[in-house]
Amino acid sequence: MDDRRIRVYLLDDHEVVRRGVASLLECHTDIEVVGQAGTAARALAEILELRPDVAVLDTHLPDGSGIDVCREMRSVDPEIRGLILSSHNDDDAVSAAILAGASGYVLKQIEGSSLVSGVRLVASGHSLIDPAVAARVVQQVELHRRSLDVIAGLTPQQSKILFLIADGLTNRQIAERLFLAEKTVKNHVTALLAKLGVAHRTQAALLAVRLEGGASATASFDGVLPGPPARRTAG
Repeated sequence: MDDRRIRVYLLDDHEVVRRGVASLLECHTDIEVVGQAGTAARALAEILELRPDVAVLDTHLPDGSGIDVCREMRSVDPEIRGLILSSHNDDDAVSAAILAGASGYVLKQIEGSSLVSGVRLVASGHSLIDPAVAARVVQQVELHRRSLDVIAGLTPQQSKILFLIADGLTNRQIAERLFLAEKTVKNHVTALLAKLGVAHRTQAALLAVRLEGGASATASFDGVLPGPPARRTAG
């Protein structure tokens, strides 16, 4: 950032929160609140029009999520930094924020001075996300990739059987569906479990469900985390 003021947009469905954060930020001469909204739809339209440096986004909104707003705004203008300000402290929410391209994730219990510092940090191109959480997200993505590699090694018949197992079908039902002998299906299942490195059908089913939901997440994760300068964390 140069010497110009940091332009900030606020999204929160509670007016009192927006006013409080706006007053807090505007006490500092290097920060300017350029707009605020209580709904995702209005915020996205105004953010794309105003092009702030940082958008401070609540997670749960009447018509969506600040994480979705972050994803949409960054798909249009990657220069806009997203700072998620949430009441929820869980890995799933943080993971979703990282995958959406957010540069920061902080809780509403944060001290005022720390929030101001966070806005400055994010505006300067750095990250305000717990590195341990970010590491867990990377690990989850790597697990998806490895699982996909395993799936690629299955025969077409084994792949069909895996996802039928995930649908809750028994060996007999799978045999009827695929016009096979039940014993043939049982042999396929045994080979399938060995290839997947699991001992039970339930584990195979969970893997299949994870793959169905994880393939898109893996694709969208690539290149989403900030580059090397943005991996620094608040101090």
